[in-house]
Amino acid sequence: MTTIAARRAALFALFDRLGIVTTTHEHEAVFTVAEGRHVKETIPGGHTKNLFLKDKKGRLFLVVALGDAVIDLKRLHEVVGASGRLSFGSGDLLEEVWGVKPGAVTPFGALCDTGQRVTVVLDAAMMEQPVLNYHPLENTATTSIARDDLVAFLAATGHEPLILPCSQPG
Repeated sequence: MTTIAARRAALFALFDRLGIVTTTHEHEAVFTVAEGRHVKETIPGGHTKNLFLKDKKGRLFLVVALGDAVIDLKRLHEVVGASGRLSFGSGDLLEEVWGVKPGAVTPFGALCDTGQRVTVVLDAAMMEQPVLNYHPLENTATTSIARDDLVAFLAATGHEPLILPCSQPG
């Protein structure tokens, strides 16, 4: 198993190969959206939350939305096409498939999912933001990326994202 530092280096190398320009801000570890509020104040762009979910048949989903989005988990399976209601995937499964620990969930984990086991779902409201922010595989930094570059990165890893209306009007 490679280290986080090695995976992070591979992530930025892929950005370079794809011609994707990002900006990364180092900061103390943050584990929740609420903990990161003070960090967000200094970083422009849409700040996000990432839900690692599984359905009754074991299909895996990463649902990515703005941090303050309201998502109805009881009905989300209908939106994303899952088999029955969704539940949170375990931390062990998250690390095995997506290569990150709980508290550092990010769409950039697609780099580690070489078997394309996870379906990435980007909330349509989030995709209205021109710049989005995610952890670069660890929660001690935030990387800003253009929305179209996020889609290009995901496609390059074999994770063509679904862009769907996952959040409810707040």
